[in-house]
Amino acid sequence: MTPLPVIVLAGERPGGGALARHFGVPANALVTVAGEPSISRVIGVLRHSTAVAGGVICGPDAGVVTCSGEFSRLLENGDYRWLAPQPGPAESTLAALAAVARWPVLITTADHALLTPAIVDDFVNRALATQADAVVGLARYDAVRAAYPDSRRTVLKFADGGRCGTNLFLLRSAQGQRVVEFWRGLQAERKRPLRLARRIGIGTLLHYLAGRLDASAALAAIGARAGCRVAWVDVPEPRAAVDVDSLADHALAERVLAVSHVATGQRPRAWNAVP
Repeated sequence: MTPLPVIVLAGERPGGGALARHFGVPANALVTVAGEPSISRVIGVLRHSTAVAGGVICGPDAGVVTCSGEFSRLLENGDYRWLAPQPGPAESTLAALAAVARWPVLITTADHALLTPAIVDDFVNRALATQADAVVGLARYDAVRAAYPDSRRTVLKFADGGRCGTNLFLLRSAQGQRVVEFWRGLQAERKRPLRLARRIGIGTLLHYLAGRLDASAALAAIGARAGCRVAWVDVPEPRAAVDVDSLADHALAERVLAVSHVATGQRPRAWNAVP
């Protein structure tokens, strides 16, 4: 299999991230987790994956990147290039897709500090085996809760069980871009609940709220609205559901990496070397 390109979303919310402000760094992507900036961990993992090779880091702002020695080191290899972020994540994703201009393409985020090459490779292989245009990685909530009982995670309550997002997405074809355009439309209506419900489909929303919609049916309905085929694949590793965008998640990530350190007898792995 030819390795896929990757889009790493590293933009900031307006006014900057609370986590970055707490740790005194200019962007959340530069918050250190177990001795390594989050963005460096993510790019290192991707460089050690056999399923992907190179791509685009979209964000943070140019002022952060040009003044950051960490970003200079990440970009000097030439396999990843920086792209200016857009006003929102959907817009940033669309800009990055235009810059990459290849399919399939993997999309993830700069705060995915617990990502591993095995998680990436497994997700990509499962996603490529589907017939969908766009594929979402979901983790079973019961597995995540069993692994991290004190962690608060957003749960999608489907009829076939609760699921957590993993910030892993794969667009298998150009048609998959339509789901990102649909997402952009949802963002535009986020302060207008009735319009938002109409975009999703009021019937679909009511079935979901009543607990009568399984994950496949829900994503198929979203795909029908977007004009492409949308599916999901199971991500069995619970740590894939943890992104570091709060102090609680930062503490959890450091605990997870510390446990890995004790179990292996090695320091928490910093995937920052070019293979």
